[in-house]
Amino acid sequence: MDTYNEELGMRVPEHIAIILDGNGRWAKKRLMPRNYGHMQGSKAVELVCEEAYNIGVKYLTVYAFSTENWQRPSDEVQAIMKLLRNYLKDCIKTTSKNNMKVRILGDKAGLDDDIREQIDKLEKESSKNTGLNFQIAINYGSRDEMVRAMRRMSADIASGIIKESDITEETFSSYLDTRGIPDPDMIIRTSGEQRLSNFLMWQSAYSEFYFPEVLWPDFNRKELVKAIEAYNKRDRRYGKVKEK
Repeated sequence: MDTYNEELGMRVPEHIAIILDGNGRWAKKRLMPRNYGHMQGSKAVELVCEEAYNIGVKYLTVYAFSTENWQRPSDEVQAIMKLLRNYLKDCIKTTSKNNMKVRILGDKAGLDDDIREQIDKLEKESSKNTGLNFQIAINYGSRDEMVRAMRRMSADIASGIIKESDITEETFSSYLDTRGIPDPDMIIRTSGEQRLSNFLMWQSAYSEFYFPEVLWPDFNRKELVKAIEAYNKRDRRYGKVKEK
């Protein structure tokens, strides 16, 4: 449910999801290696977490590494994994300070043991925090998420935990990585690209989409406010006819 920010004079979406696009192009424009762009992009994540919470966003989800990203050059993948390790380590230190609850979306089984251990520690230590709910999609793909959900649900049907006749949209949602998290009200993809790239496809059925030209490392409070301004101009009807 949207909240109203008196200072901004606008409704603020309860849940914003962001596809972090443009790190490599940002670095290229500055004649720097792509990995430098990813490093600056991680700093932008920290800034946007703080600003989103201050504005009144309750849930923030970011697309950090997709199931398809493994196909990138090995040195770039290794650099991203190193950056991820450092980020998770720092995040463990800051979640208590910032009262932030963190969840990782995606297939954790496909990650190295030490990364999975850091994720487990981060999720456990932040589980009782009551501030921003921050979801990071790592080794995540929406199709993969739905396939994994179907496998778990099929196993529960076979073992008698649920019946086929019990399956509803709500039942299926409860098997997804995002169970217990409201669907995103708004999905932002930076850099001007206009596609979902296998991100939250089930959950985004009625999301509003916003595609700013700004590259991710340059995304800040000003850009976030512009996104929310655009959101306030949308007429969300969820398939219903607009009342006169």
